[in-house]
Amino acid sequence: MTPQQMAQIHAQCFSQPRPWSVQEFIDLLESNTVYQCAREQGFALGRIAGPEVELLTLAVDPEHRRQGVAQALMKDFETQAKARGASDAFLEVAQDNTAATALYQQLGFTQAGYRKDYYAGPKGIRICALVMTKTL
Repeated sequence: MTPQQMAQIHAQCFSQPRPWSVQEFIDLLESNTVYQCAREQGFALGRIAGPEVELLTLAVDPEHRRQGVAQALMKDFETQAKARGASDAFLEVAQDNTAATALYQQLGFTQAGYRKDYYAGPKGIRICALVMTKTL
Protein backbone atom coordinates (compact mmCIF):
# COMPACT_ATOMS: atom_id res chain seq x y z
CA MET A 1 0.00 0.00 0.00
CA THR A 2 1.38 3.39 -0.94
CA PRO A 3 1.78 6.30 1.47
CA GLN A 4 -0.91 8.12 -0.51
CA GLN A 5 -3.39 5.26 -0.03
CA MET A 6 -2.49 5.06 3.65
CA ALA A 7 -3.08 8.79 4.13
CA GLN A 8 -6.44 8.53 2.36
CA ILE A 9 -7.67 5.67 4.57
CA HIS A 10 -6.24 7.33 7.68
CA ALA A 11 -8.18 10.52 6.84
CA GLN A 12 -11.39 8.48 6.57
CA CYS A 13 -10.77 6.97 10.00
CA PHE A 14 -9.43 9.84 12.09
CA SER A 15 -10.40 13.45 12.53
CA GLN A 16 -9.30 13.81 16.16
CA PRO A 17 -6.44 13.41 16.59
CA ARG A 18 -5.74 14.66 13.08
CA PRO A 19 -5.03 12.19 10.30
CA TRP A 20 -1.43 11.70 9.24
CA SER A 21 -0.11 13.23 6.02
CA VAL A 22 1.39 11.46 3.03
CA GLN A 23 4.79 12.87 4.02
CA GLU A 24 4.47 11.48 7.55
CA PHE A 25 3.80 8.02 6.13
CA ILE A 26 6.75 8.36 3.75
CA ASP A 27 9.03 9.37 6.62
CA LEU A 28 7.86 6.50 8.82
CA LEU A 29 8.25 3.89 6.10
CA GLU A 30 11.81 5.06 5.39
CA SER A 31 12.82 3.95 8.89
CA ASN A 32 14.29 0.46 9.11
CA THR A 33 12.42 -0.08 12.39
CA VAL A 34 8.94 0.55 10.95
CA TYR A 35 6.96 -2.07 9.04
CA GLN A 36 3.60 -2.18 7.34
CA CYS A 37 0.85 -4.78 7.29
CA ALA A 38 -1.64 -4.04 4.54
CA ARG A 39 -4.80 -5.26 2.92
CA GLU A 40 -6.77 -3.47 0.25
CA GLN A 41 -9.19 -2.23 2.93
CA GLY A 42 -6.71 -1.10 5.58
CA PHE A 43 -3.28 -1.21 7.17
CA ALA A 44 -1.32 -1.34 10.40
CA LEU A 45 2.08 0.15 11.12
CA GLY A 46 4.46 -1.23 13.71
CA ARG A 47 7.78 0.03 15.06
CA ILE A 48 10.35 -2.29 16.59
CA ALA A 49 12.29 -0.99 19.60
CA GLY A 50 14.48 -3.71 21.03
CA PRO A 51 12.30 -6.54 22.34
CA GLU A 52 9.13 -4.45 21.97
CA VAL A 53 6.90 -3.51 19.09
CA GLU A 54 4.62 -0.49 19.15
CA LEU A 55 1.43 -0.38 17.12
CA LEU A 56 1.71 3.09 15.61
CA THR A 57 -1.68 3.05 13.91
CA LEU A 58 -4.39 0.74 12.65
CA ALA A 59 -6.85 2.00 10.05
CA VAL A 60 -9.62 0.20 8.18
CA ASP A 61 -11.79 1.82 5.51
CA PRO A 62 -15.11 2.56 7.28
CA GLU A 63 -17.03 0.68 4.56
CA HIS A 64 -15.12 -2.51 5.43
CA ARG A 65 -15.31 -2.46 9.21
CA ARG A 66 -16.71 -5.36 11.19
CA GLN A 67 -15.60 -7.81 8.49
CA GLY A 68 -12.47 -9.17 10.21
CA VAL A 69 -10.02 -6.85 8.43
CA ALA A 70 -8.64 -5.33 11.65
CA GLN A 71 -8.23 -8.76 13.23
CA ALA A 72 -6.35 -10.04 10.18
CA LEU A 73 -4.11 -6.97 10.17
CA MET A 74 -3.37 -7.40 13.87
CA LYS A 75 -2.46 -11.07 13.36
CA ASP A 76 -0.08 -10.00 10.57
CA PHE A 77 1.28 -7.27 12.87
CA GLU A 78 2.06 -9.83 15.58
CA THR A 79 3.53 -12.38 13.17
CA GLN A 80 5.88 -9.81 11.66
CA ALA A 81 6.80 -8.46 15.10
CA LYS A 82 7.83 -11.92 16.31
CA ALA A 83 9.81 -12.52 13.11
CA ARG A 84 11.66 -9.26 13.82
CA GLY A 85 12.53 -10.34 17.37
CA ALA A 86 9.82 -8.63 19.42
CA SER A 87 8.49 -10.43 22.47
CA ASP A 88 6.07 -7.78 23.73
CA ALA A 89 3.65 -5.39 22.02
CA PHE A 90 2.16 -2.13 23.21
CA LEU A 91 -0.18 0.54 21.91
CA GLU A 92 -2.05 3.64 22.95
CA VAL A 93 -5.75 3.99 22.23
CA ALA A 94 -8.09 6.88 22.94
CA GLN A 95 -10.13 6.10 26.03
CA ASP A 96 -13.35 6.92 24.17
CA ASN A 97 -12.56 4.57 21.25
CA THR A 98 -14.56 1.69 22.64
CA ALA A 99 -14.60 -0.32 19.39
CA ALA A 100 -10.80 -0.34 19.15
CA THR A 101 -10.40 -1.07 22.85
CA ALA A 102 -12.77 -4.04 22.54
CA LEU A 103 -10.81 -5.35 19.54
CA TYR A 104 -7.50 -5.12 21.38
CA GLN A 105 -8.94 -6.83 24.45
CA GLN A 106 -10.34 -9.60 22.25
CA LEU A 107 -6.83 -10.06 20.85
CA GLY A 108 -5.34 -10.45 24.34
CA PHE A 109 -4.13 -6.93 25.09
CA THR A 110 -4.60 -5.68 28.64
CA GLN A 111 -4.47 -2.21 30.07
CA ALA A 112 -1.06 -1.42 31.55
CA GLY A 113 -1.27 2.34 31.94
CA TYR A 114 -3.16 5.56 31.45
CA ARG A 115 -2.02 8.79 29.81
CA LYS A 116 -4.05 11.75 31.02
CA ASP A 117 -5.03 14.26 28.33
CA TYR A 118 -2.84 12.49 25.75
CA TYR A 119 -4.79 13.31 22.56
CA ALA A 120 -6.07 16.65 21.32
CA GLY A 121 -9.79 16.42 20.78
CA PRO A 122 -12.31 18.76 19.16
CA LYS A 123 -12.69 22.30 20.49
CA GLY A 124 -9.65 22.03 22.75
CA ILE A 125 -10.94 19.00 24.64
CA ARG A 126 -8.21 16.60 25.75
CA ILE A 127 -8.77 12.84 25.51
CA CYS A 128 -7.00 10.35 27.75
CA ALA A 129 -5.21 7.33 26.31
CA LEU A 130 -5.11 3.76 27.55
CA VAL A 131 -1.76 2.04 27.26
CA MET A 132 -2.28 -1.64 26.42
CA THR A 133 0.27 -4.44 26.27
CA LYS A 134 0.50 -8.04 25.22
CA THR A 135 3.17 -10.70 25.44
CA LEU A 136 3.78 -12.15 22.01
